[in-house]
Amino acid sequence: MKKGIIGRKLGMTQLFTETGKVIPVTVINAGPCTVVQKKTAEKDGYCAVQLGFSDLPERKASKPVKGHFKKHEVSYKKFLKEFRLEDTSALNEGDTVTADTFAEGEKVDVTGITKGHGYSGVIKRWNAHRLRMTHGTGPVHRQVGSMGANSDPSRVFKNKHMAGQYGHERVTILNLEIVKIDADNNLIAVRGAIPGPKGGIVYLRDTVK
Repeated sequence: MKKGIIGRKLGMTQLFTETGKVIPVTVINAGPCTVVQKKTAEKDGYCAVQLGFSDLPERKASKPVKGHFKKHEVSYKKFLKEFRLEDTSALNEGDTVTADTFAEGEKVDVTGITKGHGYSGVIKRWNAHRLRMTHGTGPVHRQVGSMGANSDPSRVFKNKHMAGQYGHERVTILNLEIVKIDADNNLIAVRGAIPGPKGGIVYLRDTVK
């Protein structure tokens, strides 16, 4: 990984090219992020930087959190994320990482937490078919249906599509193109959709593919 940044998903819109082609984009408020901690191979065994995003009022910070930020002499931040960078020589504690770290046309990977749907049935969760409305399949027509053979294997196989918790999981979308960057307002527009609801925290990095 060569660079990374923390951002907040603002929503989707569309941009137009010079030829009139429509490009669907997701707008991300990327940074500014503060370098809270710097890790080196000599001291920690690997190279990385810990970035902080979104100011945190002092009254909301716990004693351990205050101690961490006081040790590195930076302001309190609400969100922290460590990025294992190949080269951290250009960054020091207290430095600011902004949206112009990236460039238009670059490919990035975006990680976020998907929308949570709670406990969901098989139709919503796995796009299963509804049972027949006739011939004795009621009274529930949205249930999972057959569980398999009876006497053998006398159990339900693992990974069978059943009802359960749907969403609210970490997902990474690979190889998204940066369409436009507004450095003055710390905005990055990437082609396509990214995980999470509006206002959700996302992490951008240069793509691994």
